[in-house]
Amino acid sequence: MPTHLITGAGSGIGAAVARRLLERGDDLVLLARDAGRAKELAALHPGARTLVGDLGNPDRLSWAFGHQPMPEHLDSLLHIAGVVELGTVGDLTPKAWHHQLNANLVSPAELTRLMLPQLRVAQGHVVFVNSGAGLAAHAQWGAYAASKHGLKALADSLRHEEHGNGVRVTSVYPGRTASPMQAKVHQQEGKEYDASRWIDPESVATTILLALDLPRDAEINDLTVRPGR
Repeated sequence: MPTHLITGAGSGIGAAVARRLLERGDDLVLLARDAGRAKELAALHPGARTLVGDLGNPDRLSWAFGHQPMPEHLDSLLHIAGVVELGTVGDLTPKAWHHQLNANLVSPAELTRLMLPQLRVAQGHVVFVNSGAGLAAHAQWGAYAASKHGLKALADSLRHEEHGNGVRVTSVYPGRTASPMQAKVHQQEGKEYDASRWIDPESVATTILLALDLPRDAEINDLTVRPGR
């Protein structure tokens, strides 16, 4: 069975993807920020293994992985975790910028670097769940959009670099998706949150599995998903 390493499996899109892959019998390794979160993920997704590493501190990921059993085989790396903090460029502090850039861009780059040897052997797949903000930036979204624009550049560069090694790279750009993150965004925007207005995480999970399951003669580079209502 294929083995997948997933970030952000605790809720929203990540949880939906993890459920779908477990249901069909795939092997999962779920990244958790600490031991407590690892226990929660193991309870949420019975049968999945966990790996502890804090995406908020990319400089420590290599050290953390050096003290844990690592997957010997890896077919896909799914970057689904993300953080958001809205604010104008005039108000956002360096702490807010670092928080979002570390979790949304630097850690995915470092995690990819650390897992590339296994992915090359398996001719695996790296999926970056980006955002509509990775394609267009708007007021209050500067730091988050910058991190996601950077994530697009990371994915595009990686695709060119690893094509000869047989590693596929896909970026998925969901619009607003019903999730705890979206509820937080609405709170920051001062708006009432109505989950029924937005994309179901299961729908985004379907697009991710489509990219993963595509026959080897083809590759989905970029996939944009928008609310249908």
